[in-house]
Amino acid sequence: MDTLLNYFDQLSSIQIILFGGLILLLWFLPVIIALFFNPKHAKYIAIACVPAGFSIIAWSALMVWAFTGKVWKKYQDKHPEVLQE
Repeated sequence: MDTLLNYFDQLSSIQIILFGGLILLLWFLPVIIALFFNPKHAKYIAIACVPAGFSIIAWSALMVWAFTGKVWKKYQDKHPEVLQE
């Protein structure tokens, strides 16, 4: 832990800002993807991203949810009796 703190002491403020921005980008990556693939549920995915960022499993589930928006619509068009909203 001491080594990690020494590493962050050596970083400039711009490097810390860029590192924090990269972390936030990765944390909310499911929302960005949902805006393109699943815009109907993007706001719910955004809300769920806040606590899900602490868990790889929950974050991965949000990634799946973000990507499957248009896939479910295509499947529902082919088989409307199976999936109904």
